[in-house]
Amino acid sequence: MVEKYTAGADPEELLGQLIRDHSVAMYRVAVAIVRDHALAEDVTQESLVRAWLAIDSYRGEGGLRAWLLRITHNTAVSMLRKERDTAYDPSDLPERTDVRQADEAEVLDLRSALNEALDSLDPLNRAIVVLRDVEGRSYDEIAHILETTVSVVKSRLFRSRRRLERALREVDR
Repeated sequence: MVEKYTAGADPEELLGQLIRDHSVAMYRVAVAIVRDHALAEDVTQESLVRAWLAIDSYRGEGGLRAWLLRITHNTAVSMLRKERDTAYDPSDLPERTDVRQADEAEVLDLRSALNEALDSLDPLNRAIVVLRDVEGRSYDEIAHILETTVSVVKSRLFRSRRRLERALREVDR
């Protein structure tokens, strides 16, 4: 599989292939961890560049996408640490300009509750939920990507799903 990315490929074409084949999955993992679309785009771009520069070091263990998602996870966690150490003036933060119809209020309440519940999860748990429930990754793949054990993945996923379920039930009341 990696041969199509390395066998005499033009460096620009190689980067283009990585972007076409894997950037959407990488972005989903990034946004699940950092919870900010602009920062997730930065994480995805940084991860793609890191992968592109290190493609020759890819050993073929666990699949190329798993390797890329691990790079994305590590980059996202690193950027979160940097962001956490940066203070922002509230007046510099963008304001939401979305104007919604009244019939969409229930959907917005559910989305808000889900986002709050996801925000309450630590980055590892958010990544596990996204990798399993959005990306459809196996427990083994998730453990490999996040460099943990299958039992940790299963227990954290179980607890995270329960927390998300409770949060959504509270909105229905």
